[in-house]
Amino acid sequence: MTAPSQEHPTSDPSHAELAAAGESSALVRPIAGLGATALDFLRAGLELYSVFVRTLYYVFRGRRERGALVKQMYEIGNRSVFFVSITMGFIGMILVYQSGLQLRRVIPDFTMLGATYIELLVRDLGPSIASLILTTRVGAGIAAEIGSMVVTEQVDALRMCAADPIDFLVVPRFLAGLVMTAALIVWASTVAYFTGALTAYFAYDLSFQTFFNTSLVDTGDVVTGVTKCIVYGAAIPVVSGYCGLSTFGGSEGVGWATTRAVVNSSLAIIVLDFFISGAGFLIF
Repeated sequence: MTAPSQEHPTSDPSHAELAAAGESSALVRPIAGLGATALDFLRAGLELYSVFVRTLYYVFRGRRERGALVKQMYEIGNRSVFFVSITMGFIGMILVYQSGLQLRRVIPDFTMLGATYIELLVRDLGPSIASLILTTRVGAGIAAEIGSMVVTEQVDALRMCAADPIDFLVVPRFLAGLVMTAALIVWASTVAYFTGALTAYFAYDLSFQTFFNTSLVDTGDVVTGVTKCIVYGAAIPVVSGYCGLSTFGGSEGVGWATTRAVVNSSLAIIVLDFFISGAGFLIF
């Protein structure tokens, strides 16, 4: 007669314990993912801040090479004139045409259409839309150029020569961006204003004398618009330069750096637009 078998305790986890551990892991995994994303975002913000501070430092204490600055002014300004003019021209026509359609539904009086349009153009639409357009060409170009120098180890060669890449690569583009972005925004806003006047004349039979009304533009509008021109002109080269310097992984990394430059610069413009517009509203 055989003895009945006895069950011995074992160290293997039961199904209930495995299920509980799986549920706990499923809850912790998204939180860990959010934490990692927040840490990456914070680290990127600190690195971007470091690039901005070092850029300002080398603006006053760095080397002076007039040829590099002129070349970047040509690349950023002259090569963008046609693209910005065509785009803002069509945007000006669309804005005035759509504004006229909405105005016709409320009060069929177009006498203040031009005055309202120039106020919005000076204060917000001109700087913001033109800067977003510039980001697609200038920001992508800066990131691609610096990123290519990173993957071909030209930036490492600069560091081996005790030269800071911020001073040699970012500062000329930063100074050129300040000057040429402001000039391009003024030019693009002028183009959008005149194409809007033509649209109002042909679509709504509004005379040029009535459309060219600047009575609503005051000092606050001009100061807010000029501030946006300067801030956007500084933000695009710094953000794009940072994306270019953080490139890794060969030619594929250059593509990612270009995409990140356009996305991050556009996001920076939108966020800065919110704060500058709010400050302008409170001050003026």
